Amino acid sequence: MSDLFGFIEAGGTKFILGVGHAPDTILRTARVPTTTPAETIGAALAFFAQAEAELGSYAGFGIASFGPVDVDPASPTWGHITQTPKPGWSGADMVGPFTRRFGCSAGFDTDVNGALLAEWHQGAAMGADIATYVTVGTGIGGGAIVQGELLHGLRHPEMGHARPERHPDDREFAGTCRFHGGCLEGLASGPAVKARWGASLSELPADHPGHRIIGHYLGQLVVWQQALLSPRRIVFGGGVMDTPGLIDHVREAASDLAQGYFGVDRAGYDALVVPTALGGNAGLLGALALASRCGSTGV
Repeated sequence: MSDLFGFIEAGGTKFILGVGHAPDTILRTARVPTTTPAETIGAALAFFAQAEAELGSYAGFGIASFGPVDVDPASPTWGHITQTPKPGWSGADMVGPFTRRFGCSAGFDTDVNGALLAEWHQGAAMGADIATYVTVGTGIGGGAIVQGELLHGLRHPEMGHARPERHPDDREFAGTCRFHGGCLEGLASGPAVKARWGASLSELPADHPGHRIIGHYLGQLVVWQQALLSPRRIVFGGGVMDTPGLIDHVREAASDLAQGYFGVDRAGYDALVVPTALGGNAGLLGALALASRCGSTGV
């Protein structure tokens, strides 16, 4: 039986395509701009067809996708994008074109759950019975893993759309989320930072109040996760988190908000709240992990 997998980190601006072997051998990759579903998926199919001709047939596919998505295997729209703000992508079938073309099963989940799965297997969340992953970039998303199983439910976690308490120096900004205005994504994502300060967080001076404000919002998410899930590890990734010192602002805010209630002192937050160990490879390695699991996570 083939041990070759195809895998995709499907983002709102680009698809990163990979072919390789589990757990972390990547033989070749390509990037395809996210334009229309027909054009983007068509280009991905062509890449995988060429690789199949040269490397052999696939044992399965893994797709870690932007969303929202339908991750319920019993649903008739499993493997589809649902109602997304990405123009033209609502209802797009992300899995069917690959399973039909290559005659194999597929694992499918959110991009953030994929990244979490990779971090749990071989990154910053290794050994944690309960862990979460938060990406802070163009949007804000979060996922959770409990005893090796990714958390789903009615749909999948949408941690970026919870509504935080406003920072006292940030009460006037309406927020950029087209659905909720001042949710976490609307207040602390990359576009939200640029909308009110005219630059990315990393471009602002180190003493700019924006660093504390964004840390305050993300610190609230840490405390919510502690209250609801009691994770042993909270991993942060995404472009905004590359800002020097931001993760320390998050840790400090979480410690101040928690007031020692969850059994973690300030030093303990350094171990609880950590940056991604896999960096920009987390999403693609997560898609590979989904592919290798596809007998149990997909159809």
